Amino acid sequence: MNPAARRSPLAAAGALSAAAAIALAAYAAHGVDGEAQQRLQTAAVYAFGHGVALALLATTVVRRLGRAALSGLLLGMLLFCGSLAGNVLFGWPTAAAPFGGMLLIAGWLLLAVDFLRR
Repeated sequence: MNPAARRSPLAAAGALSAAAAIALAAYAAHGVDGEAQQRLQTAAVYAFGHGVALALLATTVVRRLGRAALSGLLLGMLLFCGSLAGNVLFGWPTAAAPFGGMLLIAGWLLLAVDFLRR
């Protein structure tokens, strides 16, 4: 069995992100309107998509560069989605969202490099 498939905190974080995304989407649909709704829906879409990707990829990506890429995806998702959701739920500024977005892009690019190096 692949050692990464036995236990993967990144995969677990991805599954938790996907679950949180469902809750965010439900709250966006029923609890807020206007710009707040749009921000939560955006956060939910990104959290769900990246959560599913992490849950699946973390069990197969074992090289150091690939694991770093997945860690970047997780951090980027937390910063991007957390910034948007935190703004709606707690009034936090969205200043971390651009950094999160850049980490998401960098994470996917690093993952592409890792896949090409196999």
